[in-house]
Parts: sequence; structure tokens; C-alpha cells
Amino acid sequence: MIQADLNVILPEILLAVFAMLALVGAAYTDKDKLGPMLVWATSGLLIALAIWIGASGDGSTRVAFNGLFVDDGFSRFAKVVILLSAAAVLMMGQDYMARRGLLRFEYPLLVALSAVGMMMMVSAGDLMSLYMGLELQSLALYVVASLRRDSVKSTEAGLKYFVLGSLSSGLLLYGASLTYGYAGTTLFSGIIQTVSAGELSVGLLFGLVFLISGLAFKVSAVPFHMWTPDVYEGAPTPVTAFFATAPKVAAMALFARLLHDAFGGAAAEWGQVVALISVLSMFLGAFAAIGQRNIKRLMAYSSIAHMGFALMGLAAGSELGVQAMLIYMTIYVTMNIGTFAFILSMERDGAPVTDITALNMYSKKEPGRALAMLVLLFSLAGVPPLVGFFGKLYVLRAAYDAGLAWLAVAGVVASVIGSFYYLRIVYLMYFGDDADEGLDAGGSPVLWGFLMASAFVMVAGVVNLFGIEGAAAAAAATLVR
Repeated sequence: MIQADLNVILPEILLAVFAMLALVGAAYTDKDKLGPMLVWATSGLLIALAIWIGASGDGSTRVAFNGLFVDDGFSRFAKVVILLSAAAVLMMGQDYMARRGLLRFEYPLLVALSAVGMMMMVSAGDLMSLYMGLELQSLALYVVASLRRDSVKSTEAGLKYFVLGSLSSGLLLYGASLTYGYAGTTLFSGIIQTVSAGELSVGLLFGLVFLISGLAFKVSAVPFHMWTPDVYEGAPTPVTAFFATAPKVAAMALFARLLHDAFGGAAAEWGQVVALISVLSMFLGAFAAIGQRNIKRLMAYSSIAHMGFALMGLAAGSELGVQAMLIYMTIYVTMNIGTFAFILSMERDGAPVTDITALNMYSKKEPGRALAMLVLLFSLAGVPPLVGFFGKLYVLRAAYDAGLAWLAVAGVVASVIGSFYYLRIVYLMYFGDDADEGLDAGGSPVLWGFLMASAFVMVAGVVNLFGIEGAAAAAAATLVR
């Protein structure tokens, strides 16, 4: 029995053992000199695990440790996206971190341990395993947010993230305790039996609201978004890129897992709450980003808006809604990897630049990069026929089919408003004033590669989304039964 359970969680065990052994080994040898090697070793292992998990998907569902851990098509899909995005961010940021003395040996290993927590989150089948995965992910993120010790902003970012993250964990734990008290179990399978047996009790309803509040913080959804702009701005840019990708996928997948596996019988109740959070997030992200000049803060508000669109798929409460959410998150991660590859290349005399006015007439100096960024910005704005447009189309269709036409209309309006700040960057790059001091030319080949690859996916992926649609449909089918 134990052997069978260990086989189910073997990828998580391998990644955790690697991180711990490398941590001890580096501490007793060359320490930070091993940073670059550990980045590539960790990235290689993350990619290898993603390929292994993706190839092992036979459509079956395996349960370990009496229901605490669930390995199904849904979790495997989310894990592949999480592992690949974490590896991409590590590789993109290696040169940036090394040149600024931030590539300590702990950095890639903390990312690896965070990825273990994320893998646990998306496979959680119990409120206790949910919390274990969430905290393992969060504790590692608190540390990497304040990695730049000599920066007041970075220290503030880590502290703010820690304090507010602790508050959200408290809300989550209170919701879990209420749920346990009224359902008599922490297993999702037991909770859904209680919920489906009759009318949702007031205690369970309060527990559900607190659980949603705790998870809303993790996805930067309104009104639990307040940490996002400051943390995005203060953290080192590769860390910001990490925050904007893998943890968002993990939190959104956990959101879906909790709502459908534990509270699937109360979709009418939680659908209203998620729909409200969705529309608030879309509009706050659309309006608040308009006045931003710092591109990292702008991407923070952009992230809040995009999480609103992803939550629209969840609010539908259907299999199509989960499928739309998975497709949207995959496209969102791909767009953000390319966009942050561009932001990482924004330098003047070797120093990072984050003011968008520095992009004035950037197309004259770097026409290839400017064109790739234009494609990514248009895709983020949802301009057809780029892939970002189809991501939004999926969630809008899911909401409409679920009878939430008002939410779909609100999504279209928010998307139109939000397109302003993306198009403003395009305007600056192609039609802005001639800059007295432009950005440095050239840049890392790795960043150039990720930027161009992401832009290519936004164009070429229109044909069939590279098979993501079918994989997401299969993943959604295993979750919504």
C-alpha cells in the first residue's frame, strides 16, 4: 500500500529530494559559485519531470494516502504548465541575477521547493494537503521576493507579501475549520457528499466563503489584490516573472479543485461569489493600470485583470468553464514569459529600466524585438486573430452558456478598456518621441529566444493551439464528473 502511494507521488519526491540534497551540498562546498550550475540543473529536472508527467497521462485517476493526494488528468495538465513555466523563468533570469550578484545557490532551490508545493496544491484531495501545498509554495515565495537584501523596496515587498499572505492563510484555515466542523471530514470526497445530501448549511457556506477569500489572495483577485503591485515592483524582475506565471496556475487549479471536488453540489452558491470577484478584478485591473508608468506595476494590474477573466471560466461552474480556464491560464503564462523576457532585456548602460517612456521609438533600434513585443501586447489585449483573443473567447463562451450573459458583456467591456495601456506601449515603441537616451541594444540570446518563441506561439498557435484544447478538455472531464 505504501509502495503504491509513493509511486503516485514519485515526481514530487524526486524534486524535493533533489532540492534538499543540493541545498546541503552547496552549503558545504562552493555555495554561490554553484548558482549558475544549479539553475540549469534545476531547469533540466523541471523539464524532465514535465515530460514524464505529460507522457504518463493515460486518462486514469490514482489516489494516494487515503484520498489526501489525487493524480488525475486535471492535476497532470496543471503540473506540466507549472513545471515548464518555472523552468523557463529560471533560464530567463539566470544572466540577470548573476550580473547583479543575486544568483545565490538558494534561489533555484527555493523555486524548486515552491514547485513541489504547487504540485501538491493541484493534487490536493483534502483540506490538510491543500494547506500543506499552499504553505510550502508561499514560504519559498516570501523568501525569493526579498532576495535583494540591499534594496528597501525588495525588503518591503517580501515583508508585505509575508504579512498579507499570513492573513490570507488565516482566512483559509478558519474556512477549513468551519468546513470540517459542519461536514465532519476534511476529505473533498466527504465534503461533497455532505453538500450534495441536502441544503447547504450556513456554517458550510461561511466556510466556503473564507476558503474562497484565502485562495482569492493567491490569485491576486479583488479585493485581495493589494499586495500585487508593490511586490511585483519591489522583487527582482525574474522573481516577478515567476510570481506572474507558475503560482497563478497552481492557485487557479487549486481553486477549481476545491470548488468542484469539494463543493460541486453548491455551484449555484459559489458561482455568484466567484462571478462578483471576477468582474471586480477585470475592471480594477483595467482602470488601475491606465495611470501606471512602471512596466512591472502595469503588469501587476494586468495580472489582476487576467485573473478576473480566468475566474469567469470557474464562475460558469461547468466542464466547459474548467476547460476554458485551463486554456486561458496556459495562454496567459506563455504571453507573460515572452513579455517578461522583453522586460528583462530593458537596460540602459547595464542598469535595469522599468519606465515605459524609455521605449520611445524602440522600433528604430530593435525592430525585431519591437515586433515580437507588439504581437505579445496585442495578444494580452485580446486582439484577433492572436491566441490571446481565443483565450478570452473561450471564457466568454463558457460564461454565456452558463447563463451569465451579464458577466460575458462585462468581460468584453473590461477588455476594451484594458487594451488602452497595452496599445500605449505599442504607440511609444513605434510613434513616440525620439528618446535622448535609448535602451541598450543586443541583450541575452536566451531572452531573445524566449521572446521570439512566445510571439511565434501567439501567431502560429491559432491553427490548433498546439493541442492544448484537447488536453484541457480531457483534464476538465476528469475534474467535473
